[in-house]
Amino acid sequence: MTVVATAGHVDHGKSSLVLALTGTDPDRFEEEKRRGLTIDLGFAHMVLPSGTELSFIDVPGHVKFLRNMLAGVGGVTACVFVVAATEGWKPQSEEHLRILELLGIDHGIVALTKVDLVDDEWLELAEMEVVEHVAGTFLDGAPVLPVSSTSGEGLDELRVALDELVVRSTAAADRQRPRMWLDRVFAAKGSGTIGTGTLVGGTLHTDQLVEIQPGDHAARVRTIQTAGKTVEQIGAGNRVAVNLAGVDHRALHRGDAVIEPDRWRLTDRFDASLRVLDSLDHDVSRRGAFVAYIGAGEHAVRLRVLGVDELAPGTTGAVRLFLPTKLPLLPGDRFVLRESGRDETVGGGEVLDIDPILRASRAEPDRSVERVVRERGWLTVAELEQLTGEVVAPVVGDWVTTTDALHALADDVLARVGAAGPAGIDLAAFDERERAVIGTLEAVVVDGGLVRSADAVDPYEDHPLLAELRAGGFAPPGIDGADRNDVRELVRRGHLVVRDGIGFHHDTIDRAADIAAGLLAASPAGFTVAAFRDATGASRKFALPLVAELDARGITRRRDDLRIAGPRLPGTS
Repeated sequence: MTVVATAGHVDHGKSSLVLALTGTDPDRFEEEKRRGLTIDLGFAHMVLPSGTELSFIDVPGHVKFLRNMLAGVGGVTACVFVVAATEGWKPQSEEHLRILELLGIDHGIVALTKVDLVDDEWLELAEMEVVEHVAGTFLDGAPVLPVSSTSGEGLDELRVALDELVVRSTAAADRQRPRMWLDRVFAAKGSGTIGTGTLVGGTLHTDQLVEIQPGDHAARVRTIQTAGKTVEQIGAGNRVAVNLAGVDHRALHRGDAVIEPDRWRLTDRFDASLRVLDSLDHDVSRRGAFVAYIGAGEHAVRLRVLGVDELAPGTTGAVRLFLPTKLPLLPGDRFVLRESGRDETVGGGEVLDIDPILRASRAEPDRSVERVVRERGWLTVAELEQLTGEVVAPVVGDWVTTTDALHALADDVLARVGAAGPAGIDLAAFDERERAVIGTLEAVVVDGGLVRSADAVDPYEDHPLLAELRAGGFAPPGIDGADRNDVRELVRRGHLVVRDGIGFHHDTIDRAADIAAGLLAASPAGFTVAAFRDATGASRKFALPLVAELDARGITRRRDDLRIAGPRLPGTS
């Protein structure tokens, strides 16, 4: 389903046009009907001649309700721009058009309404005026269709044009990370909390666990509706109403976002591009009472211009915005900036960096993944996705980094291992990044939990005790008389295995595992300790600790008096 916003000056017939097309009056409130004035967002849907479903978001035209208009167009990529033939282009028409451009809407149709009230000459002049005003914008070359909601003139042509608009519009991307900015929250009798919005980024399904931010509210999707129908799941690019279990509607607000838990980075500051409107009569600096409209929300923000002190009208530059609360944002999100003191739209742009780490004096933000990695050095694949929305292949392990950072860390690991000499370094002494790099280095080996240079000679490999234990096999000599420090080091290096006070050479454990595998191949139901004792030729004194070691390693598992196959039995992987 495609979602289309209406836009245009107050009283130019947006709501009447939606009613004529869909049969649904988008003006929901008695005050709206009494005053003939859209105050808040309205919603309706229709089926186009092609069979495609279309949802309308009808937004207020009056300047007093501009915040409500902005709440409705977030996440929308196409519009029906309404201009009354009786009045022509008005100041609010211009502001709505600029706002739609700033939000990245790139396709649309112009509906020239109330044509039943003008003659042909007036209509021709109105069409010429519209074409002149939209020149150089995303509506340049868009169809300008004369229509009348009263007589029905032009409605069939408009329906065909809407079908063509759907084909031209950018399809909503599915990144498996759903986000729905709530533009309406209410309680339905017998159902509980209902939230509506335009779903982007992924799919929602019934019984899905979600969170609502800001506020860190946990909830479960009880039911989903779209276009008046209940569905089990719904994809990106649709108008959606979700019944949220586990959260009171009074805790939620317009501008909150429904997201998947643990998939988003919340931020209260971001770097962005800002395009300042040509029509502004002053420069933009950090001085001013600014309000940013993001998603469906309105947020008082502080602004810092990056690189220069101020931005002139008609220019684009980088800014850092500071939010009063943390939001789940992504690079590419669009916003509109207004100055509340002057009650004017300043400009707008797109988010570039949702979690800047460089000071404002040094920041040079863009949307590239390479910049984020370069500035941060090391990130996991999941961290990078949260910061950029992009999924990239790891460079090493689960990490993404630069070539220089990878080489620098590898050199540091090699230097530490080399300085340790033959004794090596305990693997646990390295962090996750270092352990990932160690796995790629041919110059080091990991043996018995120790990291050593590949050409280093282990001084304990030829320890006399090991030779005695290897020779003893399944009946080794005691280790009570051996030096305790030597025994501890032999165990740490994996040469010696001590179980129940008896020491075995590590090769002996491998042989015992092979014998256990042979017994289970002959008798899959399991073997007894006595059978194992007979197969190894060991006495019960040694057979019991050997079997206990096999159990501890997952080679066998005990079931009553039998040993059965464990997950690490040789030949089972």
